[in-house]
Amino acid sequence: MNPIIEQIFDFLTMYVGEGIAKFLAPVSVFAAAVLLYFMVLMLLRRFGVIAKETKDFYAFIAPWLFGFIIFTLGTMSYSLYISFFEWDLIGEKVFIGLDNYQQAFFNDKIFYGSLGVTFYYAIISIPLQLVLGFLVAMLMNQKVKGIAIFRTIYYLPTLVAGVAVSVLWMWIFNGNFGLINRFLLLFGISGPDWLNNEQTVMPALVIMSLWGIGGSMIIYLAGLQDIPRSLYEAAEIDGATTFHKFKNITIPMMTPILFFNLIMGIIGSLQTFTQAYVMTEGGPNGASMFFVLHIYKNAFEYFNMGYAAALSWILFFIILAITLLVLKSSSLWVFYESELMKDKKRKKVKKDA
Repeated sequence: MNPIIEQIFDFLTMYVGEGIAKFLAPVSVFAAAVLLYFMVLMLLRRFGVIAKETKDFYAFIAPWLFGFIIFTLGTMSYSLYISFFEWDLIGEKVFIGLDNYQQAFFNDKIFYGSLGVTFYYAIISIPLQLVLGFLVAMLMNQKVKGIAIFRTIYYLPTLVAGVAVSVLWMWIFNGNFGLINRFLLLFGISGPDWLNNEQTVMPALVIMSLWGIGGSMIIYLAGLQDIPRSLYEAAEIDGATTFHKFKNITIPMMTPILFFNLIMGIIGSLQTFTQAYVMTEGGPNGASMFFVLHIYKNAFEYFNMGYAAALSWILFFIILAITLLVLKSSSLWVFYESELMKDKKRKKVKKDA
């Protein structure tokens, strides 16, 4: 127990009993931190250090700020701390320095295999999701009768996620009575046992990943409807074909949306867990052993929490590095209309001067 909380706990135990003190001790520390936060804000404002708007800003973001510190920053800091220990969740922590990281890179036979499975899934599923989501959005952007119904139908699958979707796709991919194999039998093709075959389990999970393209479709659709019609009209006057309008107007104007969905896709794909845990448990023979599933097994099946925390931090830095790389490349292929307008104004001012 933290020494400060322990002292508060001992003090409260004398007056309200041990049971209530266990609850009140951490709550009182949190209440004191909140009170101190607002007192500092008021003092800074009173002595003119910050403006009223600044004080109001920090006051309004206080709920998010404390939630972030407790539930995100606090837990992340603790996981970094225990990654330097050998700990089975029950016994005492034993400090081992960087041994957990050394074990991951040099002694864990599953480490590189699970990374390979995760990257294999991400490299195939992300482009498929981006392209299909965009094409469906293009279709849903047509002005035809009943288009709202079609949009709803394509979006509905995203409302069902997690374990329920995994169980549904287990039935679809079932080797004996699954829908896909039933469909293939109509053409005289005997389908494989998708989830129990090393060659087909990953393609099956990639196909399943397309279940959620309705979410990205909605974002694409909002971007498509935000493109000014005047651009298309000006292009038509100049004799542009449909392909030229798509290539020179639609794609450039949609690059910020593509960029956003790419970033979300990378982060989501590299954290794939539920379908592997529910549908395959990493099998057969580790063919679907995703990296996050490897972390889970170390933490809650092998009770090696320190090593699992080290693996989590390795994954965190991998995702961070890839995300920063994509962010760095965005200046080469992402088009922002507002930045172009600023450049035009700067050039005009420079020319007038």
